[in-house]
Amino acid sequence: MTTNNSPAPRNILVTSALPYANGSLHLGHLLEAIQTDIWVRFQQLRGNDCLYVCADDAHGTAIMLKAEQHGITSEQLIADVQAEHEKDYADFLVGFDNFHSTHSEENRHYSELIYRHLKEKGQIAEREITQLYDPEKNLFLADRYIKGTCPKCKSEDQYGDNCEVCGATYSPADLINPTSAISGATPVEKASTHYFFTLPNFTDMLKTWTRDGGLQAQVANKLNEWLDAGLQEWDISRDAPYFGFEIPGAPGKYFYVWLDAPIGYMASFQNYCDKQALNFDDYWGVEAKTELYHFIGKDIINFHGLFWPAMLETAGFKKPDGVYVHGFLTVNGKKMSKSRGTFITARNYLSYLGAEYLRYYFAGKLTGGIDDIDLNLEDFVQRVNSDLVGKVINIASRSAKFITKGNAGKLSDHIADQALWQKAVDAGHLIADYYETREYSKAMREIMLLADATNEYFDSQEPWKLAKQADQQQTVIDVCSLCINLFKAIITYLRPVLPETADKAAAFLNAPLSWEGDITPLLGHQIQTFKPMMKRIEMSQVTAMTEAQQAEIEAEQDNSPAKSTAQENYEPLADQIEYPDFAKLDLRIAKIISAQSVKGADKLLQLTLDIGFEKRQVFAGIKSAYSPEELEGKYTVMVANLAPRKMRFGVSEGMVLAAGPGGKDIWLLEPDQGAKPGMKVQ
Repeated sequence: MTTNNSPAPRNILVTSALPYANGSLHLGHLLEAIQTDIWVRFQQLRGNDCLYVCADDAHGTAIMLKAEQHGITSEQLIADVQAEHEKDYADFLVGFDNFHSTHSEENRHYSELIYRHLKEKGQIAEREITQLYDPEKNLFLADRYIKGTCPKCKSEDQYGDNCEVCGATYSPADLINPTSAISGATPVEKASTHYFFTLPNFTDMLKTWTRDGGLQAQVANKLNEWLDAGLQEWDISRDAPYFGFEIPGAPGKYFYVWLDAPIGYMASFQNYCDKQALNFDDYWGVEAKTELYHFIGKDIINFHGLFWPAMLETAGFKKPDGVYVHGFLTVNGKKMSKSRGTFITARNYLSYLGAEYLRYYFAGKLTGGIDDIDLNLEDFVQRVNSDLVGKVINIASRSAKFITKGNAGKLSDHIADQALWQKAVDAGHLIADYYETREYSKAMREIMLLADATNEYFDSQEPWKLAKQADQQQTVIDVCSLCINLFKAIITYLRPVLPETADKAAAFLNAPLSWEGDITPLLGHQIQTFKPMMKRIEMSQVTAMTEAQQAEIEAEQDNSPAKSTAQENYEPLADQIEYPDFAKLDLRIAKIISAQSVKGADKLLQLTLDIGFEKRQVFAGIKSAYSPEELEGKYTVMVANLAPRKMRFGVSEGMVLAAGPGGKDIWLLEPDQGAKPGMKVQ
């Protein structure tokens, strides 16, 4: 679809998948948000009315257990995580018009409204099912909270739905010696009444909807495989205890998180409408003429391609005009993993590198398909430095000085090479089509070809030589003015990807960057003195980032405080040890002499400890509970005979022990008359 010379602005509403509110954003989350944001910014730059809303996915058992682990309410957990998410997104220049939460009154309203429509139209079935139940936690167990021995290959410590060793799939009841991953208890079978959405009744509608052009061919084909195989009724209820919305008329029954998660799009937009005095039905009513698009990952196409349109159809709301699916992100060719050193959080990245570097690299990799993309860190450095700094910014840098010195910053009043300029204008048509169809990698290629042509033109004219000839001064101004105008075209085409750099370019050009029609040149126009817009990346920055991330992961593992049975990841207790193993530990009272923050680590503190006969340096993950100045003079217990561990920040010469559920609740010992540094703990 081309957007050039559109007769009227389009009205568009865009969403991206909701991040789960129980942890930090990582670069995989940013892939989707950046892809969506680029498309939204492109639409806005073309003069279309395009709104972008999102929210945190804030319900479910995992939220409830995570909050319990930290000794806080679920409401406090999701509020804290939402604040962190919003800051990370903002610092990556993701421009939401509204970011909300599924734990909101708007979401409760629309969840109950849609459920009521489903029930009134006979699309809710009710029947008893039997599930595994944790008798200690008094909780029905989802598959991921059950572990045991694989019934096929006999591998131990496998989850309740599939074996990571042999790949077999099975029912949790088929596991050998199943245990609850939450408490370690042996699950028992227990019956309960559940509510089901009669999805098979919508098979014909979905076969038509999935083939109407709103889905990529690969996605439509996959959905039709499921449709042809026969759909199953969808369990939309969960039993108490559960953090979410109680189903009207069904005490102790709650909406399954995946029922109200996509409804969160509607809730966030309603929240925006209330603040902006907009009419919700103008965008989401069944007769609405606006365009509605969802950007999601390929792991959740069943929810957005089957359940969601069927619910909207029943409840009388507009179905999406398109569901745009992307692949997964790998790092250096490997799946993102903490154990493999390929896991990078959004905040850790931002501690070392600029957001626009990643935005451009993702844009250079993203297509309109669903293939996975790889963040190769060496290629990342080379491509950013070569394309953005070496090509694009370099055009303005070396052209501007001749305009500033030779003509007091005033551009020529004509175009020196009309054919080259027209090439840049015409390229905008193809680039716009590539943005529209999410073929960002092709758009970036066309833009860089234009940058190459501009640099080649500059080099061929050799203005540095012409500037030495008195009779060639106007030629120098004409050549460099054309290059400045070509830079204007290039940076305008890059604006959806590089919004901050585009703003700097607009200030330098002393003119707004508009792309509602063909790009127009600046003739006889006064520009400002050029200032650096972007720095080169050093590989050492990337290395420091990955090392800091890994050190933080290791520190969290090495210095995690004692936990209750509701521990991180809700794993059962480790294998038992014998008393002689425990007796090997040399536990000593240590006095904290000094403490300081560790640059590049969000949770670490560097402690200097007095253990009586010597001083030790230890890195401890307790920054969430204590500021450095609070710690001086406090006592702790340390493992004094732990082998030194070399970390990114230095050598840690032991491990401090602390008590508490984590977060802000980590407790050390207060000064006491009976405690002395070096005293053994028996």
